[in-house]
Amino acid sequence: MYKAGEVVHPSFFHADALDVAPHLLKMRLVRQFSNEKRIKLQITEVEIYRGEEDLGCHASKGRTPRTEVMYLPGGCIYVYLIYGMYWLLNITTGPENHPQAILIRGTKEIQGPGRIGRALELDKSFYGEEITSSDRLWLEWCPLDNSDKYQTLPRVGIDYAGEYWANIPWRLKSL
Repeated sequence: MYKAGEVVHPSFFHADALDVAPHLLKMRLVRQFSNEKRIKLQITEVEIYRGEEDLGCHASKGRTPRTEVMYLPGGCIYVYLIYGMYWLLNITTGPENHPQAILIRGTKEIQGPGRIGRALELDKSFYGEEITSSDRLWLEWCPLDNSDKYQTLPRVGIDYAGEYWANIPWRLKSL
């Protein structure tokens, strides 16, 4: 088992998103800025996107330049721009050619994936970077007393995927 403050090993992300996601609620997101400023955010909410069959997942349209990183072995940063102003942070999971990603939706300090992207000053340059070897953005183990307690909820904002995929409880939120 990992110790508090320990950086996550790359092989951890090669597992299925359904197995990885609950553990992200025991982690802290760390951002090192070029001006030596550092922020640490305790992850409290994540959302799972799993494979080409998942109509809520970007990979449901197949392999494209946008989704290419999702087809690599897990552990890569997948960022994308929404509304022309918010970069959303996802961590890829799973083995090569099995596109999966977990959206970081909330932290103890900041609620909302767009706000998190702004606070971390994310941009396209993070796309494809390995979260386990980055010197700008990484994850550390930081289990809280209640980090094993969470609720499962439907994902947010994917009504276009149809009732089944929109209502599948693949959003995990710490209690």
